[in-house]
Amino acid sequence: MSNEVLVTCELHGAGARRTMVLRLNRPKQLNALNSELMDQLGAALLAADGDAAVGCIVLTGSDKAFAAGADIAAMARKTCAEAMAEPFITRNWETIRQVRKPVIAAVAGFALGGGCELAMMCDFIIAADTAKFGQPEIKIGIIPGAGGTQRLPRAVGKSKAMDMVLTARMMDAAEAERAGLVSRVVAADKLMEEVLAAAEAINVLSPASVALAKACVNKSFQGGLDDGVDYERRVFHSLFATEDQKEGMAAFLEKRKPEWRLR
Repeated sequence: MSNEVLVTCELHGAGARRTMVLRLNRPKQLNALNSELMDQLGAALLAADGDAAVGCIVLTGSDKAFAAGADIAAMARKTCAEAMAEPFITRNWETIRQVRKPVIAAVAGFALGGGCELAMMCDFIIAADTAKFGQPEIKIGIIPGAGGTQRLPRAVGKSKAMDMVLTARMMDAAEAERAGLVSRVVAADKLMEEVLAAAEAINVLSPASVALAKACVNKSFQGGLDDGVDYERRVFHSLFATEDQKEGMAAFLEKRKPEWRLR
């Protein structure tokens, strides 16, 4: 295994909670995702999630590509038995699902195949107007394998997802916003400015409320409506046991900024 740094870490902001920017760093391969990169990304995500000074995580790539897919050269010769024994993708692609803090994908350029799937694993996507999304795996004799056939329909609906998965066509940023795949589109030269501003808006909030709000939204995709509403209600009630709830409401009534106590 090489010592190459495939994910760089940059801490931004000056408040009590700051933003950790994780940048995919295989520029010559357009940030194609291989096992070593995903190991480094998983470790960086867990480290940021465990750092009390970090309130929000941003995942990004380069101007040309967020990630242009999984590394085809690294998997072309795998057999079915080898892929299952590793287990390929399962071992180190799902670490992001363990992260309790918000993860924002900042996407410019290509987010294709595994790159599109990785972006969809984030809590929301802010895209540059240069972004292009797609699931072109069918062109090389496979299908999406990191959640593309499951998360894409939930984001854009069955018809558009089928169109993208079966024809391998790409969706530009404007269409992605209309379809609900991304939360907003900004000028490419303003992407990180806008994303860091969104992260800072999260950083000044109660960390407990943020983590539980994220959990509740994710719950809505994991079962029926009744179960989701029941879960949300229990979490809502539980927050009344926190000092941050008392402080937040007192600050609102007293027309001042809250001072979160993380309790």
